[in-house]
Amino acid sequence: MSGNIRLLAETLERAKSEDRAALIAYLPAGFPTVDGGIEAVKAVFDGGADIVEVGLPHSDPVLDGPVIQTADDIALRGGVRIADVMRTVREAHEATGKPVLVMTYWNPIDRYGVERFTAELAEAGGAGCILPDLPVQESALWREHAEKHGLATVFVVAPSSKDERLATITAAGSGFVYAASLMGVTGTRESVGEQAADLVGRTRATSDLPVCVGLGVSNAAQAAEVARFADGVIVGSAFVKRMLDAGDHAAGLAAVRELAGELARGVRRVS
Repeated sequence: MSGNIRLLAETLERAKSEDRAALIAYLPAGFPTVDGGIEAVKAVFDGGADIVEVGLPHSDPVLDGPVIQTADDIALRGGVRIADVMRTVREAHEATGKPVLVMTYWNPIDRYGVERFTAELAEAGGAGCILPDLPVQESALWREHAEKHGLATVFVVAPSSKDERLATITAAGSGFVYAASLMGVTGTRESVGEQAADLVGRTRATSDLPVCVGLGVSNAAQAAEVARFADGVIVGSAFVKRMLDAGDHAAGLAAVRELAGELARGVRRVS
């Protein structure tokens, strides 16, 4: 069975045709429980997200700040497994028909087996993987199997990336490019900063792939700011924080649905 890289491309192209950025949400699988996490992904889609990244919880998430680390810890203590991540992808995609990616560090895939992981992700209806710590020069095996199974390979670029390095990364990637808006770990911030606009411009000079910006976006005003120059706006910690701060699971679902609606209006705001 082939994965949904084409659906991902069509979704990003549709947003572009509507003269707006796509809204991409992130939530970890297994948080607060496996079933609860699936409900949360459906809720953000219902609120207005175009695409969702499902995080594979990791014990040493080097890119993630304290909010996502807390959620990952809850999921890991609950016994979340890769099978639960695949189930999350499958049920969210089947319920909505929208593209779902997995965001994961490389070590769990390496242990699980690249062929097994890509085959199962495609069978679950996944659109691809975001791999923040997989060096491009060591990615040939992954890319071979991802392409075979119709999955996008999304690499992360940062403001520190030199132009030559950007060209190497974008040439190897597919689906879209994840542009980290600033140096550091995930989390909400007061300002997204000018570094993000510069990085998007430099990345576009090397590739026709859509460039989506993450790290630091937490409200509609910031989403609107980023949407002026990016093809997609990625929001993670703000969704997770809404779930963590909610009094109960129902309130958490309502909170992330509401935030998705606010952000969806933000990416559609005319500058």
